[in-house]
Amino acid sequence: MSKESFDRFSKFITRELGIKMPPEKRIMLQSRLYKRMTQLHLSSLEEYEHHLFDLPETSDEWTEFINLVTTNKTDFFREPKHFEFLTQTALPSLESGKPGGRPFKLWCAGCSSGEEPYTLAMVLSEYRVTHSGFDFSILATDISTRVLNHARTGIYEEMQIDPVSIDLRRRYLMRSKDRKRGIIRISPELRQKVRFGRLNFMNEDYGVKEQFDSIFFRNVMIYFSKQTQQNVLEKLCRNLCVGGYLFAGHSESLVGFDLPIRQVFNSVFQKVR
Repeated sequence: MSKESFDRFSKFITRELGIKMPPEKRIMLQSRLYKRMTQLHLSSLEEYEHHLFDLPETSDEWTEFINLVTTNKTDFFREPKHFEFLTQTALPSLESGKPGGRPFKLWCAGCSSGEEPYTLAMVLSEYRVTHSGFDFSILATDISTRVLNHARTGIYEEMQIDPVSIDLRRRYLMRSKDRKRGIIRISPELRQKVRFGRLNFMNEDYGVKEQFDSIFFRNVMIYFSKQTQQNVLEKLCRNLCVGGYLFAGHSESLVGFDLPIRQVFNSVFQKVR
């Protein structure tokens, strides 16, 4: 990939997706686009560049491009201390979800292929067993249509469920009748508790009208510039109830941001106004 082509792709990715694309990621971007280039029977990445940028923004090829350049790394029960904090501290402190009140509302922002929202659905379902009258709903969003389509199916390889306890597997996961396939599926009852939608964090208006009691925004900010992080966090905080909790990734810092939140646990923040 020529420097000129990389620069053009890089500027678009940063401007439209908010994702940092410095020169050291040139080889990574090249490898991700090469397979698509060959699928389209094009002879070079420069030819793919011209093909792509000549298309209208509504073209399916732009969606395919976004799917290729976004990183989607996630696991079931990743950073488990957050789920303990959610059930032991956050939920008991909130009025939502209790008998006579509205359901507890959670937003998984940057849900990737669905492991995180389904983990949260398991955790909240377990909490409901011991708290009569508790109910919840989960919104899960991502920019990639590819991972969203995967998430909606709720189908995963057996090796991916290693972090899920045996008890939770029995209650919420279904094995394929053909054991040789080595796949499992999230139970229908759990899948019904999560609704998936496409969202670009660079949009001026996210189109989300609800107020949430907790927002999981973990391991997404690391791909954004500082200013983009500030802008996105401001918008997320608008949809967070006063007293609600924002969960960030353990490797992400919110130091220096002007936000209506205070830190209450490792990478957990509570909205104060």
